[in-house]
Amino acid sequence: MTSVPPKKSQQIKASEPVVYVIDDDASVRAALGRLLRSVGLHAEFFASANELRQRDLPSVPSCLVLDVRLPGVSGFELHADLIKADIHIPIIFVTAYGDVPMSVRAMKGGAIDFLTKPYRDQDMLDAVTAAIAFDRTRLNAENSRRDVQKRFDSLTPREREVMALVTAGLMNKQIAANVGLSEITVKIHRGHVMKKMQAKSLADLVRMADALGINRVKVT
Repeated sequence: MTSVPPKKSQQIKASEPVVYVIDDDASVRAALGRLLRSVGLHAEFFASANELRQRDLPSVPSCLVLDVRLPGVSGFELHADLIKADIHIPIIFVTAYGDVPMSVRAMKGGAIDFLTKPYRDQDMLDAVTAAIAFDRTRLNAENSRRDVQKRFDSLTPREREVMALVTAGLMNKQIAANVGLSEITVKIHRGHVMKKMQAKSLADLVRMADALGINRVKVT
């Protein structure tokens, strides 16, 4: 497999959700197009996995309706490639040959849903709605984390050290003894950290530290 899976843009754009559909059956693509348009959803259609790979996926709430059996690269293989490429678009698998082991494999692989053809229109709409809502929440969380990371990157090495100690629960006096500074200097650094991180409280700063995966020292 020489093609590289598409990568999502790093910038989240204010745009409408997109439903990507991959199915080698033109009649299925046409029917899904009518269904999705009937509820105002924008959709793009592909006959194979390789066609999707040529598409630059924007970072907007989206989902992928993916047939398991496709010419060339299968739906499961494409799903694995997307995960390896760190692309976490929610996937709804569909197939006319579904069985329990196949559905278990899909769900264990991280799929949002698994539908067997012929499926009810409402089941597909429910699955797509849930998948887009899931992706919107994920993108918002990623965007928030990038903002926090940007603020953290603006801290000096000393301020990062103080932040780790503050969020571990140490008092200013303990921090001063730990890093070899005066208590007043620690207070100044702490103030800079709170301002640069835009933290409204210590609890807010702790949540940011947890989101960033900062290794905090243990209080003794």
